[in-house]
Amino acid sequence: MRWIIRILGAIVAVTAVLTVAAFFLPREVAVARATVIDAPPAAIFPHVNALQATQAWSPWLDRDPDIVVVFEGPESGVGNRMTWTSEMPNVGSGSQQITATVPDARVETVLDFGPQGTAEAYLSLAPVDGGTEVTWGFSTDTGFNPMARWVGLMMDRWIGADYETGLARLKALVEAG
Repeated sequence: MRWIIRILGAIVAVTAVLTVAAFFLPREVAVARATVIDAPPAAIFPHVNALQATQAWSPWLDRDPDIVVVFEGPESGVGNRMTWTSEMPNVGSGSQQITATVPDARVETVLDFGPQGTAEAYLSLAPVDGGTEVTWGFSTDTGFNPMARWVGLMMDRWIGADYETGLARLKALVEAG
């Protein structure tokens, strides 16, 4: 009987330590990746300023062949909105809406993952020698949720590879003409 009490006490102690430690972790989580595309910003912007166009290069819609995607609002720019529904847990359901655009320079969106929270994302286009540097970024505030703060430590590893894949696809698409 004593060993059960000791085990339960250890579990409570470890849980308390992990909870307290979480509040020393960063509240803000940010992930960004960049690539240079051999094209001017004007050639890239239409591919990032319409959520319908992102289907051609985004890696996420490939994960579920049965995903249901609905587009609303204008065909591009501010108010262009996409909702998705998937039974697959690694895809889930949610929405993304363009909230701001600067022609040939930047597109900002807000993502809503339902109970998992919200996040902001952006694609920025900056002219550089040899083309345009495209940066795809993501940020979220984990708030006072200790579990979300621990998950935040893994976001770069989880999302970073997808951003690299998406940027490589966008590069291939744009450079192919």
